Amino acid sequence: MSRRDAKGMEAIVLWLVRVIGDMGYVGILLLMAMESSLFPIPSELVVPPAGYLASQGQMQIGLVIFFSTLGSLIGALFNYAIAYYLGRPWILRYGKYFLIPPEKFARVEAFFLRHGEISTFTGRLIIVVRHLISLPAGLSRMDLRRFCFFTVVGSFIWVTILAYIGYIVGNNMELVKLYYRQTVVALIVIMGFVLAGYIYWQKRKTASGI
Repeated sequence: MSRRDAKGMEAIVLWLVRVIGDMGYVGILLLMAMESSLFPIPSELVVPPAGYLASQGQMQIGLVIFFSTLGSLIGALFNYAIAYYLGRPWILRYGKYFLIPPEKFARVEAFFLRHGEISTFTGRLIIVVRHLISLPAGLSRMDLRRFCFFTVVGSFIWVTILAYIGYIVGNNMELVKLYYRQTVVALIVIMGFVLAGYIYWQKRKTASGI
């Protein structure tokens, strides 16, 4: 990242700190709802600043995590409803206006079809997939209660990690990026084991006729 890009990123983070500081938990909820919907704002630019504010005593870390998770669920439900009621033709036709070209949607849908409902959990921990995984879930008419459960669990884990990164390292963007990259690598490895275990369990269940 160039020095100019780094300064631009730092300016965005400082702006978000001010926005969240002014709007409080409602600001976190709205920004995270957008992050999980068709108007993606990177959660790594929203939650760590809120965690930093918590470290300064201006917020409570538990409430930061709660409202971040709730916002993620609201945004995910918005995408789910769009896919459920408007269908694939609408997504393929208008998705490009929301940074969802057909080829990107095809990759996310293939991920969902390959891994099943648990992808609504694991997908919340993967960049790009995170804010789009609700679309194939809506198209497939996934049970809403299961969708909400997997979404909340995955979102809770993700925002908790981001909140504590901000809480520990503050608004130092270089350290945030360092911890963020390490966290992403660790999560990819963990999700690989989770998916492998889930697929094995599903095969065992099918073989035993359960």
